[in-house]
Amino acid sequence: MKREEKAEVVQDLNARFAKAKLAVLTDYRGMTVSSMQQLRRQLRDSSAEIKVAKNTLLNRAVQGTPFEALSGHLQGNTALTLSEADPVAPAKVLVKFAKDNPQLVIKSAVLDGKELTADDLTALSKLPGIDELRAQFLATLQGVPAGFVRVLNGVPQKAVYLLQAIKDQKEQTN
Repeated sequence: MKREEKAEVVQDLNARFAKAKLAVLTDYRGMTVSSMQQLRRQLRDSSAEIKVAKNTLLNRAVQGTPFEALSGHLQGNTALTLSEADPVAPAKVLVKFAKDNPQLVIKSAVLDGKELTADDLTALSKLPGIDELRAQFLATLQGVPAGFVRVLNGVPQKAVYLLQAIKDQKEQTN
């Protein structure tokens, strides 16, 4: 690879790091091409991408970014997963895929400038995704007014029951 090509790769990676919220380093040694393609597809569906680059180029690209903590884990076969959107979805994909394919080993991750271990990434993957959180939030917003309407409706309803009971009592005495 020529020096210009290397500089271009570093510049491209640096631009991707600037936009990313989550970066995960994995060791993919022993994985087949078909399983790697399957992982790429699953990550693409969760708005993330996986890249394989030389460790020296990755090391240069992370310098001066919030993902600088990854430079200590750049040894061996390294694949980089980047996500610009919801960090939970790619974490779920990677943890599930690593569970099903023991060749994929999660080395380290950085989320919004904070370094995460493989256990931290597993904990992140157990959180609900952004769509689930939105649905829970909307259900909460909808539940509060509905409960309030039920409480307000209860007062006139009890008054109607009271009037009905008084009417029934008067009819019995007559």
